[in-house]
Amino acid sequence: MKQLSTVRLVYPSASHTRFEHSLGVYHLAREALRFLDVDGDRAAHVRAAALLHDVGHGPYGHQTEDVIRRRTGRDHDDIGELLYETELAGVLESHDLDPDRVAALVAGEGELGQLVSGELDVDRMDYLVRDAHHTGVPYGTIDPGRLLRALRYRDGRLVLAAGNVPTAESLLLARALMDGTVYRHHVSRVAGTMLERACERLLDGGVAVERFRRMADHDLLVALRAEVPDLGGRIERRDLYKRAVWAGLGDVPEGVTRMDHADERAAAREIAAAAGLDRESVLVDIPRRPTLKESRTRVVVDGVVQRLEEASAMVGAFRRARRARWRLGVYCPASDVEPVAAAAEDVLGLP
Repeated sequence: MKQLSTVRLVYPSASHTRFEHSLGVYHLAREALRFLDVDGDRAAHVRAAALLHDVGHGPYGHQTEDVIRRRTGRDHDDIGELLYETELAGVLESHDLDPDRVAALVAGEGELGQLVSGELDVDRMDYLVRDAHHTGVPYGTIDPGRLLRALRYRDGRLVLAAGNVPTAESLLLARALMDGTVYRHHVSRVAGTMLERACERLLDGGVAVERFRRMADHDLLVALRAEVPDLGGRIERRDLYKRAVWAGLGDVPEGVTRMDHADERAAAREIAAAAGLDRESVLVDIPRRPTLKESRTRVVVDGVVQRLEEASAMVGAFRRARRARWRLGVYCPASDVEPVAAAAEDVLGLP
């Protein structure tokens, strides 16, 4: 499985895999444990969790995550059942490791779980640097070594030691820049929305969700080519839909920004009908309202643990930038952009 799924359609060199990333997370976890003086059985479980933290992902990673969640009720970091359904539980037990403890750490539970899944997790430290390197984008450049050396525990919470507000800000800046330039690039969003809809149709056609979530990227493309050739073929050929609407947060009614998936699909069908098109010719893509998880990073300032949003004036600027970059998308074939744009403005109440 590739780490960056449809981002590869924008940055062809981004061909690194989740396995490579997992090895990197394992390495950073080892370093973090050394700096935190955690060893023995506790450290062994954290290392296993770091190595296995992404095994719950389906094909194309985060692009199919919502599809799987809607069908199974499980997130990709809920790996407890998966460990026992495969040989992984036995492998862990053969190394005197408890699969349930490993699964809990992957879910971010407990003091040490914060290292694997949290505001200061080693997952983020690896993927920002690795993704920036493979895309050729310099914005994800952070200093993982500095971050690891600054890690401390205060009252059971993972924090950065005093003097590291700029270190925390660098993590926030890297994520914010990578988000707009790489992770939410409009071509990747269009392709991801097409892929998600194609996967829904594949599952509606009778493919079992358990089989689906075990597919590799190539397996999924083969299945889509055979079962959903209109969308699957387009994705494979990079013959993508175009943007009929690309609207900022200030131009979108609040009720529209809060639509759930069923509402999105209903809106897409209504827009298609108003434009005189087949119901599958229009896709509506409404991202979640902007958040800034990294702003909750804890750092010691004058002997007191504070959230970064309390300690840094930069957080407000990043929040405003995140809101300014938010876009609602309505996508369709290039030949239908004009009628779809007009219909979408009417259906969604856009100016």
